[in-house]
Amino acid sequence: MQRISVTERPDLASAAAEHELVYIPGEGISGWDESAYYQFTARQIEKDIEGPAEEIEDLCFQVVDRAVNNEEVLDRLGIPEHYWNFIAESWRNGDKNLYGRMDLSYDGKQPIKLLEYNADTPTTLYESAVFQWEWLEQAIELKLIPEGCDQLNDVHERIVETLPQLGIETLSHFACNPDIEDDKGTLNYLEECAREAGLETCFLGMEDIGLNDQGQFTDLEDRVITTLIKLYPWEWIMDEEFGQHVPSSGVRFIEPPWKAILSNKGLLPLLWGMFEGHPNLLPAFFEDDPAGTEFTGTGSYVRKPIWSRQGANIEIVQDGKTLYQSDGPYGNDAHILQGFQPLPEFDGGYPLLGCWMVASKAVGLCIREDKTLVTSKDARVVPHVILD
Repeated sequence: MQRISVTERPDLASAAAEHELVYIPGEGISGWDESAYYQFTARQIEKDIEGPAEEIEDLCFQVVDRAVNNEEVLDRLGIPEHYWNFIAESWRNGDKNLYGRMDLSYDGKQPIKLLEYNADTPTTLYESAVFQWEWLEQAIELKLIPEGCDQLNDVHERIVETLPQLGIETLSHFACNPDIEDDKGTLNYLEECAREAGLETCFLGMEDIGLNDQGQFTDLEDRVITTLIKLYPWEWIMDEEFGQHVPSSGVRFIEPPWKAILSNKGLLPLLWGMFEGHPNLLPAFFEDDPAGTEFTGTGSYVRKPIWSRQGANIEIVQDGKTLYQSDGPYGNDAHILQGFQPLPEFDGGYPLLGCWMVASKAVGLCIREDKTLVTSKDARVVPHVILD
């Protein structure tokens, strides 16, 4: 694994406009950095990332199977009792999942470590699947990078291939909070994939979803919503007033309700409790667990809310001293403690590897690089190549 400086493509402003990305003169494309790329060997991709990521996915499924059969676990995760049967039935009925992104620490030498799993509402999908691939093709054509470079990037093809296999036979609705630009951009891309797959689609904001006299959700044309592909966290849905109607609405959700277990950072102590010592996991405990109290005595750990986004309310403690602390709206939520596995440093940047899972297969790689050990909303996607 190397970080290699490279000349940017000429006329980035045109590329940004073509892909409806934000271009700022003198700064480049917002959230994107092609002044460098990360290079991996095929062995690193296949043996160190793809294989372990799919093994972690299997471990996660074992956690879900345990959780839906243990109400104490669901309560521990902060999931309202009103949703327990709904989530359990979703899992037992085999409701299929579409995609997620595992965030990993990896330096090219040691085994990957799972930092968290964005299993419900991951973003940067378009940048990873489309814009990164276009960079690869054009950079080769412009001789900016060596011929023969490849990418771990079957994201687009696998999404288009998987969507028809989900058994969607009627109009599929796509919903998010359109005021959150990253969410809207990601969902728009998913809708494009659905249309390419031959599905009939309709986009709407979450606030535009109505409720009819039969307890069914409806769109702005009063059509009943039967399938909802959402980019809106399950914990938000469960906490809002309309959420009380979700279990009885008859809607099929993608991501399915059981993904609420995996998108919760309480997943991390559950994984450690079931598979302690696994080479791709870090020690993790619920903060109020006696073992967690003992764990803080080690002097080095990361404190995280069970629900948070974009690196909010994260505290890193090393050798008993706070190394980093971020603000955010999740400070009063329940927290977990996780072993401190610092991201590697390359030229002053800290890359976080995001492994895209589509239908539970590792099919893509997204590297977000920040100037701190916590990957925040200021992180930028840096492309990658595979070259032996």
